[in-house]
Amino acid sequence: MVIETNKVVLVHYTLTQDTAEGEQIESTQGGEPLAFIYGVGMMIPDFERNLEGLKAGDRFAFGIAAADAYGEYDETALVEVPKSIFESDGKIPEGLLDIGNVLPLTDQQGNHFQGKVAWVGLDKVKLDFNHPMAGVNLYFTGHVEQVRDADPSELAHGHVHGPDGHHH
Repeated sequence: MVIETNKVVLVHYTLTQDTAEGEQIESTQGGEPLAFIYGVGMMIPDFERNLEGLKAGDRFAFGIAAADAYGEYDETALVEVPKSIFESDGKIPEGLLDIGNVLPLTDQQGNHFQGKVAWVGLDKVKLDFNHPMAGVNLYFTGHVEQVRDADPSELAHGHVHGPDGHHH
């Protein structure tokens, strides 16, 4: 069975930066495979395009440019906000605004998002709202472990059920 729309795909992969020899970002080797339904929008489109037509046992190695993955790094996604918005009872909790901390935030419309603390001044904080992998060229190596038909409940829910997928 080949990878095509509405097939459940299980792959083991290693993700590195730029090339196969680049810095390792993550890997499923020695753990659970990545399980997803092909063609339902769960994955980066170029990731899926590079797997299309493969079958269980096939190996893969391909790169995805940053612009086609999580986007280029956007300087306009660095936003300066008043330090006072982080106060609770007139004080900012210890360690909250450490450089690199990722903070869960909510805007005035109730939308949730995350910002990474990039800079802290006397009365302002600069938050970075870029995806953590923005500007990073991705390189995947690995193999296809399994391809099967998605069952109707998986298609209805938009994700894989069972041992290697989501459990309800």
